[in-house]
Amino acid sequence: APTVAPPVAKPAVRKKPPARASEAPPPAAETLAPSVAEVAPPTVPEGTETAAQSAAAPVAQTPEPPTSTASAPAAPTGSVHTPVTAMSLPPSTQLAYTMTGNAKGLTYHANATLAWNTSGDQYDARMTVSALFLGSRSMASTGQVGADGLAPTRFSDKSRTEVAAHFEPEKGQITFSANTPSMPWTQGAQDRVSVFMQLGGMLAGDPAAFPQGSTISVYTVGPRDAETWKFAVEATETLQLPYGELSTLKLSRQPRREFDQKVEIWYAPSLGYLPVRNRITQANGDFIDQQLRSVTAP
Repeated sequence: APTVAPPVAKPAVRKKPPARASEAPPPAAETLAPSVAEVAPPTVPEGTETAAQSAAAPVAQTPEPPTSTASAPAAPTGSVHTPVTAMSLPPSTQLAYTMTGNAKGLTYHANATLAWNTSGDQYDARMTVSALFLGSRSMASTGQVGADGLAPTRFSDKSRTEVAAHFEPEKGQITFSANTPSMPWTQGAQDRVSVFMQLGGMLAGDPAAFPQGSTISVYTVGPRDAETWKFAVEATETLQLPYGELSTLKLSRQPRREFDQKVEIWYAPSLGYLPVRNRITQANGDFIDQQLRSVTAP
């Protein structure tokens, strides 16, 4: 597909850095299911993810409490959120990726797209993965854009059927169509699509705030649950991708428990910190590797 000039990020809007606060202690035992992004073709078992995060970045603090209502869930114990000091989101664009995976010793190939659209104070982002003869799977996020970046209102995950999460800040909760218990809403909460763009916007807005060795924490919502995802900022790397050679900044999330996945994601500063590669490695060695092929106008 034809490529276009890299999108130019909007000027960063700087905010006064918040006062440093200590991170809340982790819970005695995790009660949330392992987070999964599940953006893999139908041949890959559900439970494969495509995102990543970490914990006490330059400044980490407990999130603002949800709006108080009689029925609102309690705030998540030990959840943390890295405050946004500046945000710079790219203009509307569409990214196409080449995907290679290995499951149970079998190698497969697929195509993926990330369609990012923003207009005024609204945004829409959709990740779609498709494989010949195997159908497709898509995840979508819609919501608002503000000084703190993205504020999702709905997240959906669709293959044969669709499940969705609804963000209800006025009630301090997130509800799910899959008939699972509601989860608490916190300021800055993202979903498994918006988190890609939110992280890139934070990096583009204030690159100096995230040196190698720092971490970024984001409360991340899936189709059935929510938990804090924590990403470590690693070294810059030069990648040879189907798109071409790019200098990138790598973030990673190490396995947090037995049978959890390792997640790696690379952002390209020259493309406004768009995500140009992500790789998910299962505990048994199975993996998905998604690499940028083209960037086109919407």
